[in-house]
Amino acid sequence: MKFTALHSGLKMPLIGLGSDKLLGHDVVYNALDAAFKSGYRLIDTAACYRNEKDIGDCLLELLPKHGLSREDIFLESKLDPKDHGLEEAYTACLESLAKLQTDYLDLYLIHWPAKAKIKSDDPRHAGYRKESWMALEKLYKEGKVKHIGVSNYTLKHLEEMASYASIQPAVLQVEYHPLLVQRDLLQWCKANNVLLQTYRSLGKGKLLSEPVVVAIAERIGKMPAQVLLQWAIQQDLGVIPKSTNPDHIAENIAVFQHGDKWLTEEDMRNISDLHRGEKFCWDPLRVA
Repeated sequence: MKFTALHSGLKMPLIGLGSDKLLGHDVVYNALDAAFKSGYRLIDTAACYRNEKDIGDCLLELLPKHGLSREDIFLESKLDPKDHGLEEAYTACLESLAKLQTDYLDLYLIHWPAKAKIKSDDPRHAGYRKESWMALEKLYKEGKVKHIGVSNYTLKHLEEMASYASIQPAVLQVEYHPLLVQRDLLQWCKANNVLLQTYRSLGKGKLLSEPVVVAIAERIGKMPAQVLLQWAIQQDLGVIPKSTNPDHIAENIAVFQHGDKWLTEEDMRNISDLHRGEKFCWDPLRVA
């Protein structure tokens, strides 16, 4: 496992198991079991994934099985967009803690920069974002979360946030892959000592058959998924690939078995040159 130091000084694994659409006790159990067996120590979830309770139940079973304690894993969740607001966000985090059956989260993120069921261009979103961040700062000060951050924020949202935040976000989680290289956000993160954690690293599977990626994988004897994850990790980005297949779960974390920088500078450039602004998720640029 490779770790990065957050601005708190605490370490966070660079690779974790994503859990979007992992539903049902057995599905969650099998995925987490394979992940812990392979060496994963970070689990990413969210209130809107509707699996926090199953993850909490499975952790109670699986941590002892793998000789682990709660302190050995990094657990992160996210605020449901419907729960934006000072009191709503605070209460929502407490509910996530109860479902996950833990006293604290290692990381809690605002999932989306807009409140659900309000039009994207509504100016009230800015106020909701501020209130939610105030709630996260309170949770941080109370020790209920060790780190706080945001997800799907644009540069505009981040710069707005700087006007009221007394605590710097530790992590920005966004869609980021070779078809969507968001350099402005990466530069902002590096300038502000914020970890950029990526999702959709494999482009919902589309990038696995990209000729440039396949050619590099064949040349060096790796899997296309490993090439894509290494492209991100080699830039010191966090990744949270999702899988229910034990073999794929093991293959994804095996990127660390081959050294730190096994993609050449030319490989990195060729993969980055695939950028064409293609998104697989909602576009936050439309949010006021």
